[in-house]
Amino acid sequence: MAGSDEGAQSGAGAPAMSPAQSRAARGLLGWSEADLAAKVGLDERRVRDFEGGYGDLPSGQIEALRSAFCTAGAVFTESPTPGVHLAEASGTDEGTRLGALTTENDR
Repeated sequence: MAGSDEGAQSGAGAPAMSPAQSRAARGLLGWSEADLAAKVGLDERRVRDFEGGYGDLPSGQIEALRSAFCTAGAVFTESPTPGVHLAEASGTDEGTRLGALTTENDR
């Protein structure tokens, strides 16, 4: 499962994402401001200004940022305190078992 919004009420829109949550999500995902801007079609300066608290983005643009994060596995929480973390993996990759190793695995 990709990221989601924990505790979001059914039928309710996702709460707004704070600049701190955006910075945290980028850090968790290893994205630069330029990476995030490119994913949603914004200018890097707009992302920098939003995360620095210097400008308000329209709610649709904030939702586009949040959606990009959720698609990549970020999970936003609102209570008891606003935060963000990465979704747990749905299964662990155990790799190739010893009995299944062949020269084909090297390619």
